[in-house]
Amino acid sequence: MKVILLDDVAKVGRRGEVREVSDGYARNFLIPKKLALGASAGNLKNLDHIKTQQDAKAARVKSDAEALGGRIEALVYEERRQASEEGKLFGSVTAQDVVDFLARNGIKVERRRLHLDEPIKALGETTVAVRLHQDVTAQLRVNVVRD
Repeated sequence: MKVILLDDVAKVGRRGEVREVSDGYARNFLIPKKLALGASAGNLKNLDHIKTQQDAKAARVKSDAEALGGRIEALVYEERRQASEEGKLFGSVTAQDVVDFLARNGIKVERRRLHLDEPIKALGETTVAVRLHQDVTAQLRVNVVRD
C-alpha cells in the first residue's frame, strides 16, 4: 500500500515522502497514529498543501519546545540531603525527584525525557539534560547540598 508520511518514521522514511509499506502496517499502525495518509489521487494532488501544514505544525512544536527549554534552563534545582563526611549521599537524587521539581514549577515533563544515566549520589552541582524535541535539549542545573 502506498502512503504519504506525515511525520518521520524510523526505517520507513521522512515526512512528506511517498512510500510503499505493507497493508497491515499502514492500516493498523501508521494511519491510526496519524503518521501517514493513504496515497490516493486526491491526497497526492494535495501533497504540497499537506507538506506546508505539517511544516507549520513542526515549527510551532519546535518553538514551543525552545520556549520551554528557556524556562528550564533558568531554573536551578537545589536539593538538601544528608551526606557522609566524604560527600556521598545517604540515598540519591533520582530522575523522579527532578520531574517532581519541574512539576512544582509548572513544567510537565515525562521521566523518560530526562537523560540521567544513574541517580546522583554525591554532593555538588550536576547538569541534567532534558530532551524536549528531537532538536531541542535543555540543561537543568541540579545542586545537591548537605542538610
